[in-house]
Amino acid sequence: MKSIRRICALLERAYGRRECKPRRGPLDELVLTILSQNTTSANSSRAFANLCTRFQSWDEVGSADVSEIEEAVRVGGLGIIKARRIKKLLGEIRAQRGKLGLDFLTDMPDDDARAFLMQFEGVGVKTASCVLMFSLCRPVFPVDTHVYRVAQRLGLISSHSSVEAAHHVLQEMIPGELMYSLHINLVTHGRRVCKARNPACDVCVLLPACPWRERVLASRGA
Repeated sequence: MKSIRRICALLERAYGRRECKPRRGPLDELVLTILSQNTTSANSSRAFANLCTRFQSWDEVGSADVSEIEEAVRVGGLGIIKARRIKKLLGEIRAQRGKLGLDFLTDMPDDDARAFLMQFEGVGVKTASCVLMFSLCRPVFPVDTHVYRVAQRLGLISSHSSVEAAHHVLQEMIPGELMYSLHINLVTHGRRVCKARNPACDVCVLLPACPWRERVLASRGA
């Protein structure tokens, strides 16, 4: 626990304290997160904007042909796969709830809300956790590629841990009040400094708390 708080403090010193403010409704967030899979944030944002421009409502999207949806989201990559998944999940939500919307998740416990979302094709624990964190500000901890890499290097999770296992380990390890700020700052740090290739250890604010420190010092001949 002490190491988590230290890591969080070091990151906040560098990037600031992040406070959660819901950025969009849960159904919007779910569709955007599906579009963000296996692509960049810029591409998924463009795909989401195209979808919202072409269709006036999620009912329209759900009633459209897959080819129309695919054309709108193609810029995000894997267009046909994502189009099929979006159309399918919209149909399943309407069939189960009688209308399109996920606002009812507000009244569900975290585990129940996550389980509801994960019943849909293409919605794993990361996607479900993103919806709960970014739309409802729930104390959940999504593990994306940057979080996964940095957490391994920090020794918070095993180097052999699967991404799904990492979700469970970090969810139990991190205090709820730290989750949002730590998640955002780990993503930022992974993009800017602790990169997959050629991490910039010389300027890393986490070096004092990082097991890689000895490796870095050795490479400098210290």
